[in-house]
Amino acid sequence: MTPIDIEHPEHFHGLPVHTHEPSLPLPAADAVAWRLECHFDEEMDFDDVWQRFLDAVDTTRVRALVIGPWWDGDYSPFDPVLDLLVAHADRFPALRGLLLADVVGEECEVSWLPVGDITPALDAFPLLEELTARGCGQEGLELRPVRHTALRALRLESGGLPGEVVRSVAASELPALERLDLWFGSTWYGGDATLADVRPLLSAGTFPRLRHLGLQNSEFQDEIAAAVASAPVVAQLETLALSMGTLGDAGGEALLNGQPLNHLTTLDLRHHYLTDPVLERIKESCAPAVVADDKADEDFGDEDEDDPERYVAVSE
Repeated sequence: MTPIDIEHPEHFHGLPVHTHEPSLPLPAADAVAWRLECHFDEEMDFDDVWQRFLDAVDTTRVRALVIGPWWDGDYSPFDPVLDLLVAHADRFPALRGLLLADVVGEECEVSWLPVGDITPALDAFPLLEELTARGCGQEGLELRPVRHTALRALRLESGGLPGEVVRSVAASELPALERLDLWFGSTWYGGDATLADVRPLLSAGTFPRLRHLGLQNSEFQDEIAAAVASAPVVAQLETLALSMGTLGDAGGEALLNGQPLNHLTTLDLRHHYLTDPVLERIKESCAPAVVADDKADEDFGDEDEDDPERYVAVSE
């Protein structure tokens, strides 16, 4: 169930996204984030799309890549696409941003995306500064612990994030990391991460340069909020996102009884299940921080129940 939609980004890594099509005029190689996909020509597989891109664009100047739907016909594993990226890594010395699996629901549900192990992308591009990957389930998104000295932003969007991936993030050496976003998703789609997996991320020493933390889209959002309320990492943050999950009054009260959050510029609580009185108290206690507070879509619950079932924003 996906009450909110994943959309194609118009910008990535500070650049406008431009889909490469042979019939369109070419912008400057370093002026856009290049999006590659099979859909613009159903007779081309990704190998063809990739080769045409290499032939047409000065890849030594490319700063960001966005990989869209890579299959021709039936869904196919992502491994061959990642193999192409890794094999041609030396042709992209300026690459700093990489978005893997920019796919929306009309193309493929996130729970079906077989992205696999994304670790080779980090190994192949030691100067990469931003990595976003989308996938789901025990075999849909994998990561091994890595050491990467340049990565500043890591975003893993999932309808079911495996606990092993969360543990790998926490075990990685990422001294430059400033932004971290994790979408935990639903147990129904392989999201088996627990609070024990999250706790190492809440230490001030794990990622000393971290300024934004997003622990989102979780079925245990109240537990996360309670842990965040006393987490050492919060003092170094500028923005905090606890959005897209099942946050209710128990988590809200934990935030109210925890450390001050008014040093933040933004506290993102969108898609929440808080009652109005608790939400208002959070806003007052966090001022002057901006609290983003859109409620979850109540149509996904049973209006006749006093305590309707809660849903994460992105799962299927």
